[in-house]
Amino acid sequence: MRIAIIGQQDFGKAVLEAYLARGDDVAAVFCAPEKPGAKPDPLKTLALDQGLIVHQFKSLREPQAIEAMRDLRADIGIMAFVLQFAPQDFVNLPRLGTIQYHPSLLPRYRGPSSINWPIIRGDRKTGLSIFRPSDGLDEGAIIVQKETAIGEDDTLGSVYFERLFPMGVSAMLEAADLVYSGKHMERVQDEQEASYEGWCRSAEARINWANHIDHVYNLIRGCNPAPGAWGLFEGKKVQCFDARKHPARRFSSVVGSIGEVSELSDKSFFVSVQGGRIEIFKVKHEDGKKQNAAEFAAAYGLKNGSVLG
Repeated sequence: MRIAIIGQQDFGKAVLEAYLARGDDVAAVFCAPEKPGAKPDPLKTLALDQGLIVHQFKSLREPQAIEAMRDLRADIGIMAFVLQFAPQDFVNLPRLGTIQYHPSLLPRYRGPSSINWPIIRGDRKTGLSIFRPSDGLDEGAIIVQKETAIGEDDTLGSVYFERLFPMGVSAMLEAADLVYSGKHMERVQDEQEASYEGWCRSAEARINWANHIDHVYNLIRGCNPAPGAWGLFEGKKVQCFDARKHPARRFSSVVGSIGEVSELSDKSFFVSVQGGRIEIFKVKHEDGKKQNAAEFAAAYGLKNGSVLG
């Protein structure tokens, strides 16, 4: 099939590699322009190495972008991790339309941080959807969906890199084949089941140590590795990454006050929360680099009785 790939970064690169590996005709690649001083986009780099046409428009609404897509006479458009808005005038130009990847079980968790939020909310499963892009945010008809469990100790990193990333590449191939062969079915999303979540950024990643142990632990793992859940130590931001929860068997057995460091070891420190303690293994001080908890404690004077805000 003759395809046009619209995407960016490592996921876009992996999707391009997959189509090239099986011999599909990649008519061109569209990716967003890099910010000044940023490294070249991995998708762009691979496309240029393969001698492919690369387009970088500031907006896919531009008449030049629409004309470029029209000139390709592609069978299918493949949207692999696209943050630019793609209008219907653009996505409808390929002969069989366009398909798009989204890392959630649509219509739940529409929006840009759809992997973080199911983990933060304590969901037991998530997944991915390949759908028809529309002018609404992640609202188009679904062609393929895949589910994956969220384990009790999964993080954003493990869910994405170990499952949703490779599953997504395979699902994009599967959906394109179904559309190309005319064997696909399109399921309209149920708006009564829909939810939208905005970005999970620094403000959303602030830890309230007074919350229940499950809420604190879910926030830490749902923000690991990005944006990094954080608290304050002596007025400075400290991001917490690798962690483990230790629920108390009864209320009276909780050690220390809320937010207090109640124990240090050669590899971690423990912070008291409602219903137990959180053991922290890796942190990053706003003035330093990511390091293990013992190195952090020695460098910044963290000790038993220290309080994290």
